[in-house]
Amino acid sequence: MKNASANNMWGDYLKNHLEDVFHETPKIIHFYDNEFAANESAKLVKNGIKRATSDSLLRLQQSEEKHAKIGDFTIVTNWEGEAQCIIETTKVKLKPFFSIDEEYAKLEAEGDKSLTHWKKVYWDYFTRELAKFGRKPSESMIVVCQEFVKVYP
Repeated sequence: MKNASANNMWGDYLKNHLEDVFHETPKIIHFYDNEFAANESAKLVKNGIKRATSDSLLRLQQSEEKHAKIGDFTIVTNWEGEAQCIIETTKVKLKPFFSIDEEYAKLEAEGDKSLTHWKKVYWDYFTRELAKFGRKPSESMIVVCQEFVKVYP
């Protein structure tokens, strides 16, 4: 791991969780593509409020990234890259954008936690992300819906 704070956090976690010592090194991420949203999301996750996140399958494919799988650990940072907490993926579902429901929007726990808010924020986010590849979002695009639990601290 190149991120010192993430490396330290992972080491601290492993001291009390030797069963995970041979686990794949966690991915290090911050949510979103702007400082305000990244920092707000990190706070929500750290406080155990935000328990899900979403990605466009098309963006993952275009950037040759793998989507999360059950049991993956991820170190969540703020915009500056300072480790905030560790999460473990508990569920992954691939769903068309149009089929996202209120229950899932509440797990994302952003804004007013409504489906309307979720759709607006993610439509805008996917628009920016996919533009890098000359693509646009659609109602039928596949969204990787990842649920997780905070495991540390």
